[in-house]
Amino acid sequence: MNNHLLFDFTVDKPAKTVYITREFNAGLYLVWDAFTKPELLDQWGAPAPMRAKTKYMDFKVGGRRFYAMISPDGQERWAVQEFTSITPKTNFKMYNAFADKDENRELPGSDWDYNFSEQNGITKVDITIYNESFERLEKLLEGFKIGFAITLGNLENLLTALSQKL
Repeated sequence: MNNHLLFDFTVDKPAKTVYITREFNAGLYLVWDAFTKPELLDQWGAPAPMRAKTKYMDFKVGGRRFYAMISPDGQERWAVQEFTSITPKTNFKMYNAFADKDENRELPGSDWDYNFSEQNGITKVDITIYNESFERLEKLLEGFKIGFAITLGNLENLLTALSQKL
């Protein structure tokens, strides 16, 4: 097990952009699947003690994922992700916006750009998140950094469990 996996979280406030790099001790195909298949996303896609629940997901250009993060007391925080570009196993882009349970979006949202690469069995995921609004970025930032770190830790645990089954 490699205990020296990279995790970097950088904020460029003037550019309204967050840069995240995270390495995983798993193969590219497994990591790609974890980010693009709802049955896997729901196993890691919310910071504990919350859980993720995908209502539907159509992973294709122009397709969408509609999902909620659900708190232990049952409160739901919905979001819509619209896929704008997909290059299998290397990159996908999406537009993300919070929404209500009926898919009415709370604008502004953010553009997410995911890049995947593998070297020596370690897969690196580079994520760039551009926020349309500086105020939105400021409001979300502190909780987002903590929550996203927990969520990526959930993913690491899932990948370890799945890798042991292979």
